[in-house]
Amino acid sequence: MISTNDIAAIAEAEAALADIFAEIDRTATVNTKKILDAFAENRVSDTCFAGTTGYGYNDRGRETLEAVYCDIFGTEAALVRTNFVNGTHAITCAVYGCCERRGTILSVTGRPYDTFATALGISGNAPGSFREEGYSYREVALLPDGTPDYGAISAAVRELTATGELSCVILQRSRGYAQRPALSVETIGKIVESIRAENAEVAVFCDNCYGELVEETEPTQVGVDIVAGSLIKNIGGGISPCGGYIVGRAALVERAAARLSSPGIGGECGATLGVNRELFQGLFLAPHTTAQALKTAVFAAYVFEKAGFSVSPAWHERRYDIVQTITLGAPELVEKFCLGIQKSSPVDAFVSPKPWAMPGYECDVIMAAGAFIQGASIELSADSPMTPPYTVFMQGGLTYESGKLAALAAIREMRG
Repeated sequence: MISTNDIAAIAEAEAALADIFAEIDRTATVNTKKILDAFAENRVSDTCFAGTTGYGYNDRGRETLEAVYCDIFGTEAALVRTNFVNGTHAITCAVYGCCERRGTILSVTGRPYDTFATALGISGNAPGSFREEGYSYREVALLPDGTPDYGAISAAVRELTATGELSCVILQRSRGYAQRPALSVETIGKIVESIRAENAEVAVFCDNCYGELVEETEPTQVGVDIVAGSLIKNIGGGISPCGGYIVGRAALVERAAARLSSPGIGGECGATLGVNRELFQGLFLAPHTTAQALKTAVFAAYVFEKAGFSVSPAWHERRYDIVQTITLGAPELVEKFCLGIQKSSPVDAFVSPKPWAMPGYECDVIMAAGAFIQGASIELSADSPMTPPYTVFMQGGLTYESGKLAALAAIREMRG
């Protein structure tokens, strides 16, 4: 039963957050209209929900869904497939698609997220990484405040262009496991401008995970050539059972598709096995579901800041992804926080999360995730690398109602 103290805390927070919540709802309405228009333009009907088997040739639902994604992101081509095992898989295929020849992959937003760093060969010793295939890697660090260093970006692109070494440029929209702000679409556009001033032809890729539908525009609408992400994050709406997406310039998407399947087959094959309805329905729900996750994050920021913890973003700051960080300062508090989130989950509420060696990470990670879809970051979850300063990364929330209850439960668990 919810306590009197909880009711009072919720009422106080929601009164303070009313204007922010109203803005989140407005953005969700704009993005819902965009998706409805794309559905109508591409004549989505229940015949699109039938699946294919075998090779999956002539899958009307798959082809229609990819046309809808093109309209939403303003791109020439899309690859929306459950064949992608996770977001990192989609991201890796997209970056290979950007690289017409071997050379230097330049990250202009510092070190990428752990699992993609492993794929690049700059973390761990993964067989088949970009480095093992003959690519080199270079990065431009962010400024101390976590914002892009435009001067250094321009200099690096200019140098690698002059030597003929530049293969592609990559950037990461969300913070990953870093204490830096997520990038706004406006900021991404400025990064692209600084790149294009030095090299008009190089392919620019953006890891779009956690950022979809948080704003009214996407990175592909400000000059990014190709983006990728996971269907079990924002864009899947909590319904898509697995998979990932790639959208962008047709030639780049086709090369990425050849990495997913094989050269000569590309995106023409891929049986959908009856999941088309979930992919369409998840996309339709995605703006609303993303809004629920954002409200959960804002509420958590407010109550944990009031409780004396350092949070980022602050509750009143503009958000560009769904991730909320809360620095707890001690490993035992991290475990208690995650236990509170887990106990408030609809699935596996009886489980006690413990740190473990997750594949693709350099240290033990603890994760609370009582999700209907395994690992779905759009469902409420909290995870933390077990290293100082012991910061938890909270994201998702299919419903704001369950999200705010979980945040309060985490505080109660920490207080014993």
